[in-house]
Amino acid sequence: MATRGAIAAKPKEDEPPPPLDGEFKTDRAARDAAAEDFGHIVHNRPEGVLIPGSDNDIAAIINWAKDRGRKFAPQGQSHSVFGRSEVENGVVADISALNTIGAIDGDRVVVDAGAKWSDVLRATLAQGKTPPVLTDYIELSVGGTIVAGGVGSTTSTHGVVADTVISMDVVTGTGEKLTCSSSSNADLFNAMRAGLGQVGVITRATIKLIDAPESARRFQLTYPDLATMLKDQRLLSGDNRFDVVQGAIVAPPSGGFAFRIDAVKYFTGSPPDDAALVAGLSDIPDARRVSTLAYFDYLNRLAALEALLRGNGQWFFPHPWLTSFVGDSQVESVVNTELDNLNPPEDLGQFGQVILSPIKKSAIKSPLMRLPSDGLCYAFNFVRVPTTDDIANANRLVDANKAAYGRIKGAGGTLYPVHAFPLSGAEWRSHFGSAFGQLDAAKRKFDPNKILTPGYEIF
Repeated sequence: MATRGAIAAKPKEDEPPPPLDGEFKTDRAARDAAAEDFGHIVHNRPEGVLIPGSDNDIAAIINWAKDRGRKFAPQGQSHSVFGRSEVENGVVADISALNTIGAIDGDRVVVDAGAKWSDVLRATLAQGKTPPVLTDYIELSVGGTIVAGGVGSTTSTHGVVADTVISMDVVTGTGEKLTCSSSSNADLFNAMRAGLGQVGVITRATIKLIDAPESARRFQLTYPDLATMLKDQRLLSGDNRFDVVQGAIVAPPSGGFAFRIDAVKYFTGSPPDDAALVAGLSDIPDARRVSTLAYFDYLNRLAALEALLRGNGQWFFPHPWLTSFVGDSQVESVVNTELDNLNPPEDLGQFGQVILSPIKKSAIKSPLMRLPSDGLCYAFNFVRVPTTDDIANANRLVDANKAAYGRIKGAGGTLYPVHAFPLSGAEWRSHFGSAFGQLDAAKRKFDPNKILTPGYEIF
């Protein structure tokens, strides 16, 4: 950081990229591809795209970008929904090129940040192991999930994905390569987990593993109204009879809303006692659907929907999602208000839904994950799958997201920062609250030139 009165160094505009193990692309096709993400709403074209052959390449190009006054953003599977992993006229690194999965070593595995969770899971299951937490969509990259936090179906038990990280190899905004954990470079470790990529680029992570079950006994439960669904969610969150309890609100063609819980019991060998699992529940018995799936097949359950959406083109339409957390004390009021403001056909799409899943706050340890004050809270997400690529419609829904977040925040809710609407620097500081000082200190130490992951517009 320059001292007062110092003359700032002139950016080295004409300096070519350094020699690399990988490749640095400047062709229009590569730059255009890096200007897209899953959201298809925000488009920022970089001046170059790094295909790293090693973490040395990432360090070298970060230093090169810094010397030229440019920003730097890593991309894994580019599954952000509002341009967070893009950078205008800077450098994007395609981290998916680093995807090696190491040998399973007891209760852990070392994986490159660009590896997809589906591939990690296949490798660990071959040894009878599994990551404790996986997001519902398992084609995300390891590094991208960690920096967002990573809410999964077993978060109430094991925390977010970031809580299952034992250590990480990181390249900071100064181009320094560091290894961090809870006991070594702990300030970097805590700023990387759910830190939105603001202080470093993950190149490799050591992930905790647990014994994997063989099968999933799945109960798809339907409820007459929100209050009844919430009653059972509170019951099931308290007695832990299921390993997974996730809620969804869908808008059937007949009108209104349908309220559902997806409850899963994992097992190996003999199946669980169905009668004991559903005892005392208030769902509609005649609408109950029960099935048994292989463990991997359950975790990969969104693959069929992805194939359908890719086939009909909707995968490539805008995805103006809203992702948040709501405390138990306010959940019914908040959800009813937002459902009243929702026009289901236009605002969700045929395959969209509202997620409402209970989470025990005590399970989450990553300090930058911001949650309501209630001990029980809910992931409250609008998974919008529009049937049109009309950007005006997408921008309308972005505005609707911002308005809804204002109401949610006013009711004590918080943001899960995988969302489609902008926040100012002041709004980000409000979001992080008492944890912002920790992130700010890490930014000053590890990325003093503020070049990393500018798409969030935090600093």
